[in-house]
Amino acid sequence: MTMLKELYFRDLLVEECDRISEIDPSQFIEKVWRNIDGEYQLITINYIEEDWPDGYEKYRDALKETIRAGGVAIGTFSEEDRLVGFVTLNSEVFGETAKYVLLESMFVSKQFRNYGIGKQLFQKCAEKAKEWGADKLYMCAASSQETIAFYRSIGCVDAEEVNKQLYESDPRDIQLEFELN
Repeated sequence: MTMLKELYFRDLLVEECDRISEIDPSQFIEKVWRNIDGEYQLITINYIEEDWPDGYEKYRDALKETIRAGGVAIGTFSEEDRLVGFVTLNSEVFGETAKYVLLESMFVSKQFRNYGIGKQLFQKCAEKAKEWGADKLYMCAASSQETIAFYRSIGCVDAEEVNKQLYESDPRDIQLEFELN
């Protein structure tokens, strides 16, 4: 865990959004969750995601938009001031049964995974959402076995209230929530 002592966290500025290019988002995805006949099952895909899932520009531009719209992007930096991870939280509140805010994206560079950085980024995001008066965080989580295992390990559960628009943007994502109180 000595690597964590060298890291620091701070909000990203709009003009720094291109720095996400410093992150290695690649990963090997052995299994994914798929809804088959109304039931989620793990299926093997053995896929290597070599770059940003929908392209670097999509994530960079979404990051800028989140910050400009009053949301927050929190970065994790190495001792050498290299961006090694980030999380984004949208400020727009939605929901009928609770006040949800969207944890839009979270990435940790490949060589920095499994050191607790994702958990720390998630916790900082939860603290900010509480400050904003939200009841729950909402995630449209990528369906890889590792991603869902991470979110479940920190207390996320299936979303009680599914945001139809977010679900329809990628029905393969798993809709999760995290109780803030």
